[in-house]
Amino acid sequence: MNTPATSAFDEAIALSETAPGRYRGQTHPGYANMVGPFGGITAATALAAVCRHPERLGSPVALTVNFATALADGAFELEARPVRTNRSTQHWVIELRQNGAVAFTATAITATRRDTWGVDDEAKPAVPAPDSVRQMAIPSPVQWVKRYAMRPIEGLLPMKWDGSGIGSRSRLWVRDEPPRPLDFASLTALADVFYPRVWLRRATMVPAGTVSMTVYFHAGPEELAATGTGWLLGQARAQGFRNGFFDQTAQLWNEAGRLLATTHQVVYYKE
Repeated sequence: MNTPATSAFDEAIALSETAPGRYRGQTHPGYANMVGPFGGITAATALAAVCRHPERLGSPVALTVNFATALADGAFELEARPVRTNRSTQHWVIELRQNGAVAFTATAITATRRDTWGVDDEAKPAVPAPDSVRQMAIPSPVQWVKRYAMRPIEGLLPMKWDGSGIGSRSRLWVRDEPPRPLDFASLTALADVFYPRVWLRRATMVPAGTVSMTVYFHAGPEELAATGTGWLLGQARAQGFRNGFFDQTAQLWNEAGRLLATTHQVVYYKE
C-alpha cells in the first residue's frame, strides 16, 4: 500500500520554529469542525511540538489539553518547554496563542521506557474483523471526519433525534484516510474521533464541546511502528451527565489486541 509522503495530517501539524521551543502553525481546512478546527488535531499539534523539541527525553506517556476557546482559522503561535527533567521522566508545559490571547494550555510527560512486566486489564472486546464491517458513509459537511476511515460496530449516531437514547457506548474500527503509519501525534488525534456521548445517550442534538482532554499512551515507538497503517478498534462511553458537563472515556487497541492508548474527556453541553 502506497502512503503519501506528506498527508493532510502532516500538513495540519506542521510547525516552523521561530525561536528555541517556539513555533508558528496554521489551521488546516481539511480538519475544520463545526466551530474552529477538530480538537484532536490541535492536541496532536501540541504533542508534535514536544516530540520535535531538541531537549525531549524519551517518548510520550501522557498529554492533557485544556481548551480555553475554539481556534479561529489562521495562524497561531505555540510554545513547548520542559519544566523539569528527572533521570527517566520529563515534564512539559505547552501554550498556544492566537491573536495575542491564550487558546489552550497543555501539559505532557515523556519518559524513557523500560522493559517490565505488563498486562492489559482492559482487554480488546470480541468484535467482527474490520474487513467484515461496512465502511460508514459520511455525508457530514464537517471536514475532519473525511480524514478518517470509520467502520462502526455499535453506537452509531441516532437515526431519530427523539430523546429515546438508552446507552452511550460506541465501538468502531478507525484509521487515517488515506492510511498513514501510526505515530504518537496521529494516535492523539484518533483518541478524539468519538462524537459527544450526550448525543447518543439522549438521542438529542445539543451543542457540546470538549473542555479538557487527556491521553495516556500505553505503547512505545516499537509498538506503534508494528501497528503501521492498520486499523484501530475504538471504544467510547460516558460515565456521568450533570449540570452542563459530562465525561467520556475511550480505549484504542490495534488489530493484534494491544491496548495502545486510553483517553478521558470532560465535555460541556447545553439544553
